[in-house]
Amino acid sequence: MSAWGNGRTFSNLSFQKCVQRCMNSSTAAEIRMGRPRGFDEDAALEAAMRVFWEKSYEGATMADLTKAMGINRSSMYAAFGDKESIFHRAIERYQEGPMTYIRQALGRPSLREVVAGLIQGTAEFLSTRSNPPGCLLIQGALACGTNAEPVKQAMIDWRKNGEAVMRKRLQQAQSVGELPREIQPADFARYLSSVMAGLGIQAANGATRAELRGVAAIALRSIETVLSGARST
Repeated sequence: MSAWGNGRTFSNLSFQKCVQRCMNSSTAAEIRMGRPRGFDEDAALEAAMRVFWEKSYEGATMADLTKAMGINRSSMYAAFGDKESIFHRAIERYQEGPMTYIRQALGRPSLREVVAGLIQGTAEFLSTRSNPPGCLLIQGALACGTNAEPVKQAMIDWRKNGEAVMRKRLQQAQSVGELPREIQPADFARYLSSVMAGLGIQAANGATRAELRGVAAIALRSIETVLSGARST
């Protein structure tokens, strides 16, 4: 889009180091201060997520983050770590909050319900007016400079993990005859990911809810043609 599975997809070493560094600096700061922080950490993280969502990892400056989070730079470092650490935590929040519709869709009982939940859910999610346009997991770190390469790779890993979770669900559907044998679950998972990512690009381009729903309807009709083969096997 973890929201795709257990809510923890950034298992690579660089992310673990970022989280550990954040935890260590946060704990040390609290010990030095000897008192609770004077701000709402949850609200600050929500604000950081929306900054990255609107401006991307490289587009968001430290000034943007501190202003949105309502804290100074030293407090931000003490509570969350550096910019990369904040970004990873923002992505976790994104997948555990706005993107939970994906996990819910994958848990539906039939393949047709799963597919409809993913594609229609994406159209609805992306057209929610209170959200920034587009998808953070697509445009958050799609193109980065050399210094941000670990962030770019982490996002690639997340998207690949999402496809893997979908592939597993499609394999389950195929085992009970809902997906025709001639369709490779891995190919179908990539197709679904491509449709969802395409909707994200359309949303970033300013497509309306009605327009995104129209695209979703066409995609679902096309998929239904494929799935109908399961009835004759």
